[in-house]
Amino acid sequence: MNVSRLRPLYPTLLIPLLFVAGCGLFASSTAPVSRSPESMAREAEEFQSSRRFEDAIAQWRKVKESYISPELITLAEIKIADAQFDSGNYIEAAASYEEFRKLHPNHEKSAYALYRQGLSYFSQIHGFDTDQTPVSNTVTIFESFLRLYPQSEYAEEVRNKLEAARQNQVQYEIYVGQFYYRTEKYTSAIKRLEDALKRYPRSPLHDETLYYLGKAYIKAGDKVGGREAFQRLFNEFRTSKYVDEARSFLDKNF
Repeated sequence: MNVSRLRPLYPTLLIPLLFVAGCGLFASSTAPVSRSPESMAREAEEFQSSRRFEDAIAQWRKVKESYISPELITLAEIKIADAQFDSGNYIEAAASYEEFRKLHPNHEKSAYALYRQGLSYFSQIHGFDTDQTPVSNTVTIFESFLRLYPQSEYAEEVRNKLEAARQNQVQYEIYVGQFYYRTEKYTSAIKRLEDALKRYPRSPLHDETLYYLGKAYIKAGDKVGGREAFQRLFNEFRTSKYVDEARSFLDKNF
């Protein structure tokens, strides 16, 4: 066999082999390195502490989807809710805290999640003349919290915010009652204001309720009901500004 005829084939054979080997080396040097859930959790904490909430939420979701550790998954769930709350996404936060409690009713963070769910609703309250859904949700959640965790470190704050939400409810009832009074729908005004007195008997705002209730009764032709409402105003709220206004109204209408 003529060896000289075979030699030119060697470079031709080596080129594909070197190319394949080179590709293998290049691929191995640029292949992404898988990260541990623990390292992702640390990075998520750093994002959260620096108020990069969107990055924190994205990273916590990666931790949650790793399914590597029940403890880390639970941590990721509550941290996502916290990031949503701290970024002002209160609707999403309320849903996340509620979901956490459903999944982990006996978890040590369950009380915290209920507290923060209530805060999420409370943070959506923007006055007494707007949608009352956040107010009623706040009252429901905080009343539940105090029943379940009366000795909690959050209990005092919850009581204060619950009282503020209830006062908002009273103001709303008075606001609606005043609207009915101004539009001369006196029967509707009486019903709304009487309901406010029954539903919130200890409210310090009922001097205004009684003032408009007395006026509505008198305008509706029920002077006895009007006098009774005003008399209660005089007895229970002697220093109220509405006392003099009620006396003046009586002088003009009797």
